[in-house]
Amino acid sequence: MKWGVTLALLAGLVAAVWLVWAIGFDDVFAAVARAGFSGLLLLCLYALLVFVPLALSWECLLPRGQRRPFRHLYVARLVRDSIAEISPFSPVGGMVAAARLVILKGMNPGYAAASVAADATTEAMAQVAFLALGLAVGLSVFQGMDGTGTLTALMVGMLLLAVPGITGLILLQKRGVGFAAKIAARFFPQAGRGIGFGEAIRAIYASPRRLAASASLHLLAWIGAGGGAFISFRLMGGEITLLEAIALEAMLSTLRSIATFVPAAVGVQEAGYAMLATHFGLPAEMGLAVSLLKRAREIVLGVPALLYWQSVEGRTALRDADRDADRNAGEAAHD
Repeated sequence: MKWGVTLALLAGLVAAVWLVWAIGFDDVFAAVARAGFSGLLLLCLYALLVFVPLALSWECLLPRGQRRPFRHLYVARLVRDSIAEISPFSPVGGMVAAARLVILKGMNPGYAAASVAADATTEAMAQVAFLALGLAVGLSVFQGMDGTGTLTALMVGMLLLAVPGITGLILLQKRGVGFAAKIAARFFPQAGRGIGFGEAIRAIYASPRRLAASASLHLLAWIGAGGGAFISFRLMGGEITLLEAIALEAMLSTLRSIATFVPAAVGVQEAGYAMLATHFGLPAEMGLAVSLLKRAREIVLGVPALLYWQSVEGRTALRDADRDADRNAGEAAHD
């Protein structure tokens, strides 16, 4: 598995570099330069705003007695996405880190693991609606346009596969509690203390209102991602409407979902933006520049988030080591 991930990452990097070379370094970086540092700052601030509904969607899944201060959920969600976007770990690694952070902040381990799993499910549910919206807009934009049939077929196929896939995921979490609890226990040994994973996941899914609220907030965040693409293109002088940008981002999310085995979708994202931009009447170099600008934004926000995560883990490890040392010293003195 490690070799497979490494090879996929290297292949993606080679593809991304080749793409920049094939389109033209000067054209690509000229487009990036038009956005400038002020544009990058604007995109970073906008992305931080989009994380608000992402954190709220997680929070509303939790019963009131299990909720932590919003800032803890917000930072944990930022860490979760940063791990998935700028590190070689899979999205699962980001979910584990987010759950660990809120556990260290006092959340019940069972609810931490269960809420992260349920949040990923409601996010996938919202992505289906987002894909449907993007497909509807895309069909109107691409009508009669050559070379879009394959892309449309991919989106339709993803929609058809997503519904039974999400249904199966929910059934696994609700009815296959024993199996799901074993997976949770592998990542969260504390999940067996107090309220267990099974009890927590059943309590979360027992509230359709909370699930609907979480999925709605996730849909808002998905649409917000389309707004980020719209801002990026406009910063570079691209003529694109907000609905078209949302459709483009929905199609890109389809490509990223298909290439989920490639860490951070390296190469896939770059090729996707370059290809899709031309379908909306924009030059390929501008699409590639938007992807690079997005990578820059992810690094600017992600590096501090990962440093914070490591600092929390480091302080916890030192505290545990000191406690163990004191315990051992006490036992030695007693003997």
